[in-house]
Amino acid sequence: MSSDDEDVYMEDDSDQKDDDKLEFLDSEDLEEDMKMAIESVKIVLQVSSGVCRLLLQKYKWSKESLLDRFYENQDTVSFLIDAHLLPGRSVAGCDQSSTECQICCTEGELSGLACNHLACKDCWNAYITDKIKEKHSEIECMASDCKLLIEDERVINYLEDPSIYQKVLVNSYVATNKSLRWCPGSCGKAVKVRSLADASIIICSCGVCFCFSCGHEGHDPINCRLLKLWMKKCQEDNQTFNWINVNTKDCPKCSSPIEKNGGCNYMRCHACKYEFCWLCFGYWKDEGAHSCNKFNETDNSSKRETCRISLEKYLFYYNRYLAHHRSLNLEQKLKDIVTTKMDHMQDLSMSWVEVQFLQKAFEVLSECRRTLMYTYAFAFFLKRDNNVMIFEANQADLERSTEQLSGLLERDLDHDDLIGMKQAVQDKFRYVEQRQKVLLDHCAEGKDLDIWKFNDGN
Repeated sequence: MSSDDEDVYMEDDSDQKDDDKLEFLDSEDLEEDMKMAIESVKIVLQVSSGVCRLLLQKYKWSKESLLDRFYENQDTVSFLIDAHLLPGRSVAGCDQSSTECQICCTEGELSGLACNHLACKDCWNAYITDKIKEKHSEIECMASDCKLLIEDERVINYLEDPSIYQKVLVNSYVATNKSLRWCPGSCGKAVKVRSLADASIIICSCGVCFCFSCGHEGHDPINCRLLKLWMKKCQEDNQTFNWINVNTKDCPKCSSPIEKNGGCNYMRCHACKYEFCWLCFGYWKDEGAHSCNKFNETDNSSKRETCRISLEKYLFYYNRYLAHHRSLNLEQKLKDIVTTKMDHMQDLSMSWVEVQFLQKAFEVLSECRRTLMYTYAFAFFLKRDNNVMIFEANQADLERSTEQLSGLLERDLDHDDLIGMKQAVQDKFRYVEQRQKVLLDHCAEGKDLDIWKFNDGN
């Protein structure tokens, strides 16, 4: 077996170590994981499982934080009162002798919580069901001035279908536990990290790559905070850009921006005093110079490819960000082409192992497209200095080599020189991988040394 073939089967020790730091849990696994966390606290606190679950959720499922606060308090009753799991010492509840529900005014058996707020079972069921539909995992007493939380056991007792509550509990367990996050794919699994220090870019068992911190797809080199600003700016500034395109135009003589704020199509430039037609840009005083009802394919008056000065920088980076995003989506078609080529090469002379270089090349191409896409969002916020020049040189090199790799994968098979083609593709994707690593390492080093200086994007 050649060294290239051995690479296919060689395990990456770093990947294996990363796998040891992660767990991928489905709903049943999450339920069991939650029960184990509850039982470990229940032994110490000597309270019900439902109370333990509410306490753990209050402390973000950190057993250490919960027990530290518990031991600081030294009084279990006051600790539970502060957590709204026991009512205050003086409770003014309903008349215990009454059999009329104060909610629906029907006669019957009433029940309630330790706060003595009573109601019939139907009213409790309707109230709790509504709260569950709203995804509440901490349900307070239905009395408007009572903050007492309802234990899980009592919630389940009032429900006709307890399984709907269990789903809410699992979702809240993931949402409030800092060590857990749902995979954004459709596999229905959550990833659990052993340590928050290991929480970075996660590749789920279903193949979806995402950021553990924010749940977005992997977005190196830009951090989560700047990515959020970038996405917000894309939405807001695209709306601004569209408004400017509709409501403003450039003077055909001096290119000054002009806003249309009236119904008349007569325009007079405030800078050069040129008078023109809003619709066709013809000189207003010469009726033969403009014809508004005829489409002119050679008319260049509407070529306004950039926004006003405040948006020009944004448009520069956004257009390149969008270009790589579109290329990433379009190149997904390559997956089928690559598979077809692999099958064809096996029909000719190569083994299954020998053609795996094409699959690897496609994966590298996709990863580098995504990296390039986010480098432009990252660069948008950078303040220019010598480090930015190094970053841009690395970015340009990765961009060139990525385009070359894309071209190689799209090229038709050379039946007469399969070995030469294989070597060319392998050399290129290895070079692209190396250039991606150089760029990302430089960005990470800049973060560690605090050399990157960012602006707010304006």
